[in-house]
Amino acid sequence: MSPSYSPTHPELFTVQFGDGEFSAFLQSNKTFEAGEVIAKLEGITIGTPKRYTSVQCGEYSQDNLELNSDLRFANHSCEPSTDWDLSSPNPADWHVRARKRIEAGDSITFFYPCTEWDMIQPFKCSCGAPTCLGTIQGAKYLDVKEVTSRAFINPWIRRLLKEKEALN
Repeated sequence: MSPSYSPTHPELFTVQFGDGEFSAFLQSNKTFEAGEVIAKLEGITIGTPKRYTSVQCGEYSQDNLELNSDLRFANHSCEPSTDWDLSSPNPADWHVRARKRIEAGDSITFFYPCTEWDMIQPFKCSCGAPTCLGTIQGAKYLDVKEVTSRAFINPWIRRLLKEKEALN
């Protein structure tokens, strides 16, 4: 365990720390059914600078949040286990729900382009999914079908994808 880490949802999740940078991941401690809300996005700081650790929460580059909970260790997957719903105008209603059945011991993952338009730090994906996209840069770099077929898509991403599609 990382010496500076303190669990925020020990009944729900365990953070597994590996060797090296970017090796931690979030693991479920219980079974969740598809559609079940697994956690609220609590303990967030809204209005943070865009960073590789931030989550976009609106249409503009300054619309970012930092997760100050176990959820910050949820990694990307091209076939995610959860959907991150930030569609409510009230941040107290933002939540993570199971996209499919999640068994105890499974990784908690989400599809980064469901919130991210143009990521500050693109990366080579290592999710291992048969439909892996290879490089993850944000929804801006994908076609509409690639984004919408994989996860719940937040409203600003839908809007930006429609604008992009109209220009083509």
